[in-house]
Amino acid sequence: MLKRIVGVFAVILVTSNFAIVNSYAAESSFKGIVDVRAVSVSGEKANQSYLVGDYGKFRYGEGSQLALDQLGLQYHLNWQNNWSLNVIANGFVDDYDTTFGVTEAYAQYKGLPNSAGWRMQAKVGLYYPHISLENVATAWSTPYTLTSSAINNWLGEEFRSTGINFKIEKLGRFSGSNQNFSFDIDLFRNNDTAGAMLTWHGWTVGSRQTLFGETLVLQDFPARDGMLAAQAGNSDPFLELDNRWGLNTNAQWHYGKDLKVSMGYYNNFAERGIVVNGQYTWTTSFLHGGVKYKFADGWELIGQFMQGNTLMTSPTLIKVVDNDFDSQFVMVRHFWNDHHLALRLERFAVDDLDQTVGDNNDETGSALALAYRYRLNRQTFIVAEYTMVSSDRPSRGYLSDADSYEPMTMQTGYYGNDYQKSIVDLTEHQYQIAVRYYF
Repeated sequence: MLKRIVGVFAVILVTSNFAIVNSYAAESSFKGIVDVRAVSVSGEKANQSYLVGDYGKFRYGEGSQLALDQLGLQYHLNWQNNWSLNVIANGFVDDYDTTFGVTEAYAQYKGLPNSAGWRMQAKVGLYYPHISLENVATAWSTPYTLTSSAINNWLGEEFRSTGINFKIEKLGRFSGSNQNFSFDIDLFRNNDTAGAMLTWHGWTVGSRQTLFGETLVLQDFPARDGMLAAQAGNSDPFLELDNRWGLNTNAQWHYGKDLKVSMGYYNNFAERGIVVNGQYTWTTSFLHGGVKYKFADGWELIGQFMQGNTLMTSPTLIKVVDNDFDSQFVMVRHFWNDHHLALRLERFAVDDLDQTVGDNNDETGSALALAYRYRLNRQTFIVAEYTMVSSDRPSRGYLSDADSYEPMTMQTGYYGNDYQKSIVDLTEHQYQIAVRYYF
């Protein structure tokens, strides 16, 4: 872990020193977010969070608690030669854990447009791949709701680019057009295990970002005593195992300030069959896209989709996990004076294509989030949210005693007794009220 952290910062420092040599003047800024909230989670059966190895769909488990949901700090150092340094850290305090660390750290170059409106940008270091249309506020928070969608919650859990990004823009105003175009490409490493957590706990809805160097608790299922006995108990989401470069692309079209359309492709190009200290390579790829459309005064529509596959094999290239996955959400928001109301609807699914015994990863589900925000002043907001997730996940049937499994249950994960039946199809409810302070 230390070696990886040193490597990331070495790249940033080399770039930053180059910028300093060529410019003497610099300006720095510091901003952040403090999010304190009260949370209550209930369901048809008591369940704990996916973060502690259970199958609950929320960051928080059954019951009520007070939490420091996010302490986000963002430092920006800007030189007059178009280079800047950005370091973002996040902290989280709840009943499960108290932790603080770096989530992004990168140097960025933003060139000036030429007479035809073309502009080049680049960044190098540790950063989120350019996918989310939802988590656009300080420290990768979402300004619209208290929870991120399933798509963006997965990005916050298992995805970070450690590499370099190139972006080219065509600004329409230089030719009298309302249209802007951009295309960017990431070349990255340290994402070889992406797909493990989506496979073993399914899609989730939350607000927790994984810190760089942090590991994630795996769920318990019978295959971990069988074909997956070599799998480590914690997954390391930002790990390099095959020394290959991954790729993410994103194309965007803007029409004025009212419409933005994006489309992209992600592939970590992980080499199959590598396992080191219980960490396997996962070959993960997907299409992603989205739209933001301000269709009336004070009204906006935001939508995103993701569709792809994740594959993990044994060292002898036997397919152990082979999952297709997809998720979509649409959010309608209305804002007026000091008020903001957002409704998000989403669907998600995982289709298990392999035959591994005791590891059924099939899943279908839907979610709803309704959030109301009131602005007390320029920096302080009160936000209330209700979230419901309904999901059918056969692997929840593994939670009962192994002695009670029938042969078919061990094969597929479907329920073999009344207890297993009652927890496979689950509806969970979450109520939150938060005070958010931006500084």
